[in-house]
Amino acid sequence: MSEDWGRKCYNHIYPFLNCSFCSFSDFSGIDRLCDNAELAAVVEWLKAEDESRLERLWQAADQVRRENVGDGVHLRGLLEISNYCVRRCAYCGINTERKGLQRYRMSQDEILAGAGQAAEYGYGTVVIQAGEDYGITAEWLGEIIRTIKSDTALAVTLSMGERPVEDYRLWKEAGADRVLLRLETTDEQLYERIHPSSGRGGAGRKEILEACGQMGYEIGSGVMVGIPGQSYESLGRDILTFDRMDLDMIGVGPYIAHPDTRLGGAATGETEQVPATELMTYKVVSLSRLVRPDANIPGTSALATLNIGTGRENALCRGANVVMPNLTPVCYRSMYEIYPAKACINETAVQCRDCLRGRIESLGRYVAAGPGNRVRKSVNGNVLSRLGGLDGGGFV
Repeated sequence: MSEDWGRKCYNHIYPFLNCSFCSFSDFSGIDRLCDNAELAAVVEWLKAEDESRLERLWQAADQVRRENVGDGVHLRGLLEISNYCVRRCAYCGINTERKGLQRYRMSQDEILAGAGQAAEYGYGTVVIQAGEDYGITAEWLGEIIRTIKSDTALAVTLSMGERPVEDYRLWKEAGADRVLLRLETTDEQLYERIHPSSGRGGAGRKEILEACGQMGYEIGSGVMVGIPGQSYESLGRDILTFDRMDLDMIGVGPYIAHPDTRLGGAATGETEQVPATELMTYKVVSLSRLVRPDANIPGTSALATLNIGTGRENALCRGANVVMPNLTPVCYRSMYEIYPAKACINETAVQCRDCLRGRIESLGRYVAAGPGNRVRKSVNGNVLSRLGGLDGGGFV
């Protein structure tokens, strides 16, 4: 933390303190104080229920979105290329322990046809997503990436799990542009509870993201809202981590466990449990926009699952600027059942495209052209000032 930032943070919160330790010779104490004050401000907004206050939050996030990333909505065509997975994630419907699930792995021709559709429909990006499937070799996928990059103007985003860093380096050399790897939670104990180790070793998610950032990828991550055992403080730290990691993309969605998993239908029984609700997810979307104003933030399919009518639209009005139409062939979609009752599972790619375009235009927004890379902006103020300003400039 710079001395200038430390003094600004100290000056912002000092009037609200009743203490005697106000003559710091260095700024390590202020650093800790600022961290605690930022967390308190975020948690206060996560707990907010008053509709008029929340309306200020929605409006502030929408304004910051407009000022930093504009009114265009970027479409990222999603291809779910395999539901094989070596992981035992306790909530996920494609984990390796799930019995009776028909497994699939798309062919090279099918993947290239999907990428061709993305280019034909005017999408700027194709997102290649799979379970952590080592039947997909780095070289095989690298060849596909090279073909997509040579035949189209698409950006290529990869969501392939905790693959070795060397795989991501090979894919970067083949032309891949972005990596999505959700942390799910920054709480280590909570993470271990829902993500048992695969026993394969290697780098963890944060280390993979850091390595990919150093390679020149845009990096995206995010968390689930309402994981059993997730406290407001834990979720608040997640949101502040988005800023600390300087994420290019932030994806958040409600926790929805598949019923055929160990956490399916699990009760929490904790008084400070974050609810896995639509409203709480909107709060996290808006706060993510305020802490990371120039990031790309999607309205996720999980939100649309909770509210098929206006879930994505509400997210777009509360800080989001990306949606991900599904290009996966309909014959495979029901098999990529990470949670039940996924939105738009039976829509064709054409139907999905036309539906989303209409929904976007109904908001007075437009479908943006091009790959939609993050455009870094000089951000005014700090997290405390942006959150405090929502209530007229005072500390929240």
